Amino acid sequence: MITLKVNGKPREIEDGLDLQSYLATIDVNMRFIAVGYNGQVVRKEDFGHVKLHPGDALEIVRPVGGG
Repeated sequence: MITLKVNGKPREIEDGLDLQSYLATIDVNMRFIAVGYNGQVVRKEDFGHVKLHPGDALEIVRPVGGG
């Protein structure tokens, strides 16, 4: 297990996961999100190439409707 910071909160995940696999484990609709990884925006086509490491920081942003 490794510890990441996800949206400012510590989360323990399996070691060896890539970003795409992690997002699948938390059941997010990848069509409607943006992800920051250690301060950089990640293109959706690169999610599977980003390996997660201890201490990494993710910001997962979902659109909010309203007006």
